Amino acid sequence: MGARLVELTHPFDDKTLYWPEDPPAHFELKPLWCDAVDAGFFVCLKQVGSIPEHGGTHLDAPLHFAKDHPTVDKIPLARLIAPAVVLDISVAASTNPDATLRSADVDAFERAHGTIERGSIVLVRTRWAERWPDRARYFGNARADENKNLHFPGIDPGAARMLVQRGVAAVGIDSPSVDPGVVVDYPVHQILLGADVPQFENVASLRELPAKGALVIALPMDIAGGTGAPLRIVAILPPT
Repeated sequence: MGARLVELTHPFDDKTLYWPEDPPAHFELKPLWCDAVDAGFFVCLKQVGSIPEHGGTHLDAPLHFAKDHPTVDKIPLARLIAPAVVLDISVAASTNPDATLRSADVDAFERAHGTIERGSIVLVRTRWAERWPDRARYFGNARADENKNLHFPGIDPGAARMLVQRGVAAVGIDSPSVDPGVVVDYPVHQILLGADVPQFENVASLRELPAKGALVIALPMDIAGGTGAPLRIVAILPPT
């Protein structure tokens, strides 16, 4: 009683952003039938067009960067529904688009709030979600066909290793990727997914979440064999 639900998902529509150099993608919701049927009642059916797994608010399954590791449908629910901790680097990101969550930031959080508990979902707040869906401001490059000259905040490999050591359930961020835009070899993807820690990317605004105390429910489309999937993620905030 008294708990509050917070939406953490960007809706899928014709403004949805996809990773640069993915196959050309444009979310399309095509009506198949929206009218009365012969029996006299109304029926509406639509078709979703073909889109990449890794677009909009989405989940990265371990297989995305770790051969023979779990696919979307094999991720345990305990990694998708768990207490959340929010690590905030928005001040650094406001003056440096290449800012990262560092080991020192994790240490500072734990001094203030206690050790990050095993099984937590860690969310990194950068305030980059406020730039959605402006591609130029969100990716640091307006070109959808160019996977370079990107600038947005992410996570440092040292911090990623710390989170794996803590036994976190999953890691999410309100920017395009857990790796900052300037990297080319995606070390954080390799570290987290290699440890079977799923990732949530393009999470919507985290401004309403406390550092601790929220419960996150992050349920992807259950795609058998998928390396990623569209994600509906919400938080349940405790009564105030």
